[in-house]
Amino acid sequence: MCGRNSLFIDQADLEARFDAEVVADGGYTPRYNIAPGDDLHIITNEASDEIDTYHWGLIPFWADEPEAGMINARSETADEKRVFDRAWDSRPCLVLSSGFYEWRSTNGGSKQPFRIHREGDPAFAMAGLWDVWDGADESISCVTILTTDPNDLMKPIHDRMPVVLPKDVESEWLSAGADARKRLCQPYPKDDLAAYEVSTRVNNPGNDDPKIIEPLEHEQSGLGEFSSG
Repeated sequence: MCGRNSLFIDQADLEARFDAEVVADGGYTPRYNIAPGDDLHIITNEASDEIDTYHWGLIPFWADEPEAGMINARSETADEKRVFDRAWDSRPCLVLSSGFYEWRSTNGGSKQPFRIHREGDPAFAMAGLWDVWDGADESISCVTILTTDPNDLMKPIHDRMPVVLPKDVESEWLSAGADARKRLCQPYPKDDLAAYEVSTRVNNPGNDDPKIIEPLEHEQSGLGEFSSG
C-alpha cells in the first residue's frame, strides 16, 4: 500500500521535471510527511501541463457527505469496483512524489518505517485515479494511489507497493486507454529505487520537516541485508 508521501523538490525544478506549472490554490509548499486526508500534488489527463492539489482519499460518488475516502486502490481489481468505475475508465493521473514511506513489522510487534525513493530523481510519479465528489454545497476533487505486488526491494518491507511509473511511460499513463493502463500497473521494474530506515517521528503526521527523511543511525540501517543479489 502507500500510506504516506512526500514532495519537497524546489518548485522550479518540479515544474521543469514534469513540464507543467503549479496552479494549485495556495501555491506550492514542500512537504516531508503527507498523510491521508492531506492534499497531494497531481497531474491529470485533462490538464497534463498543470500541477494541482487533490484531496488524498477518493470519496465514493454516492456518499451523502464527504468522508476520508479510499487512499489506495488495488490495480488488479480497481476496474471491477463500483467506487472506481468512472475514475478507472477515464480519469488517470500522476501522483508526484519525492519518496513514500512504508512500515515493516518486526518480531517484537512494533513497526519500523522506511523511506523509499528513486535514486538520481528528486521527484517521480506514481499512478493514480482522480474523481470529483459533488455534494449539495461543495465539490471535492480527490485522488487515490494505485498499488501492485512488491518488487524485490519492497518484498522484505511490505506485501504491496504503489505503482511507481518509469519516467518514459508517464505520458503514456495519462493518454492510454484503460486496457493499456492496466498493463502498466506492474511492480517497478528498474533498479534505481532505494530504501532506508527512518525515525518513528514519521508516524506522527504533525512532524513535517527535513529531519523526517534522515536515515536512522544504527549498524544495520537500510536494506543491504535483504538484497537478493
